Amino acid sequence: MKLYSTNLKADEVSFETALITGLAPDKGLYLPKDLPHFSEEELTSLKYEPYPEIAFRLLSRILEGEIDEPSLKEITYDAYDYDVPLEEVDENTYIMRLDRGPTASFKDFAARMMARLMQFYLKKENKNLTILTATSGDTGSAVAHAFYGLDNIKVIVLFPETEVSDRQRKQMTTLDGNISAIAMDGKFDDCQALVKQAFADPDLKHLNLSSANSINIGRLIPQSIYYFYAYLKLREFPEEIIYSIPSGNFGNMMGCVLAKKMGVPIKKILASVNENDEVPVFFNTGEYSKIEPSRNCISNAMNVGHPSNLARLVTIYGGEMDETGHINKMPDMDILNNDIFSTSVTDEETTAIVREFYDNYGIFIEPHGAVGIKGLLDYRAVSNDDTLAVTLETAHPAKFPKEVMSAIGVDPEPPQTLKDVESREEFVEFLEADYEQFKNYLKEKLD
Repeated sequence: MKLYSTNLKADEVSFETALITGLAPDKGLYLPKDLPHFSEEELTSLKYEPYPEIAFRLLSRILEGEIDEPSLKEITYDAYDYDVPLEEVDENTYIMRLDRGPTASFKDFAARMMARLMQFYLKKENKNLTILTATSGDTGSAVAHAFYGLDNIKVIVLFPETEVSDRQRKQMTTLDGNISAIAMDGKFDDCQALVKQAFADPDLKHLNLSSANSINIGRLIPQSIYYFYAYLKLREFPEEIIYSIPSGNFGNMMGCVLAKKMGVPIKKILASVNENDEVPVFFNTGEYSKIEPSRNCISNAMNVGHPSNLARLVTIYGGEMDETGHINKMPDMDILNNDIFSTSVTDEETTAIVREFYDNYGIFIEPHGAVGIKGLLDYRAVSNDDTLAVTLETAHPAKFPKEVMSAIGVDPEPPQTLKDVESREEFVEFLEADYEQFKNYLKEKLD
């Protein structure tokens, strides 16, 4: 596999290099130059296999030549030791619950695979690494748990102090050891900007910094797998499918775009956002404008005013967007809008969906999943398209007890993994959203 930068000013690299370095030296994001295309025969042969076997067989083609198959199989089965339920709402609507991993978030799918692949390559080269990760909620906890206890990798997580739930925070701040958690006086976009600036700072090059955010291609490739999985379990090739994806930094949606490019017959990708509506506005008008500061919504992990992965999407559809959000060349908006539908969902609509699904179906939904469901309803209202659709529940409802309780008056029972963090001691540091202060912190911490 060869990967290139969305800024088109860096050399092509191997998957190992892209995974370990995270961001390209020209500040662009890596994209695969070529991806395998899976035939009908290859896909149907996987239909009755369990999730880890499907992941192994697909990844062995995608990462062919990058890792030996016995190691990849061991890594994949170790990473995916939990269920991936597909819950029927009606004959044309399913919820894929990606909340059964150790941190009860879809981020576990990428983080656990990334951690194991990074450890594989670092041990081979006898190297150490420091992961910098900005999070709006679930990425930080998933990354912290995935990398916790690894002796050749340190993790520093930055999160907006007032915009994560208590349980999200405690999943990041109760580990200590090789995990450092920093509460920032700012927004997620501030945290993300500091991380990107640190990667590009020549004064910090000796610190061997990398990323576990969705700016790292190592996040997107594992996330493409569950779109194959749901298709295989619910459809017969070449029947089409629709995916509705609650979207913030647009990494999860990019995994779906990659799955479509690799042969999954996806009729439409629905990228549903909260009140941070810069992407649907861009799709509808062709004008892109960041939201600064991002709007604080109850679906807090999606409070993103400038999604990093939009640069990847623009590139795939023939355009060029730099890391600041400036579009140097417009993508083909007709084809993009044909493939992807994006809509914005208010907090009031989000709460109404949580209530409706509990009252009508007895199904617990948290705010992010509710945004995905409302996006599907919005699409069906304007298209009259009743193609079978899968909407993603990206976190366990118990991670957001205040919001769920406010909507339905019931506190969802947390899984044991969430119960375990409640009484643990927290280890957290506080910084202002100031790059020089953050840079000094990194030097003192890592030099």
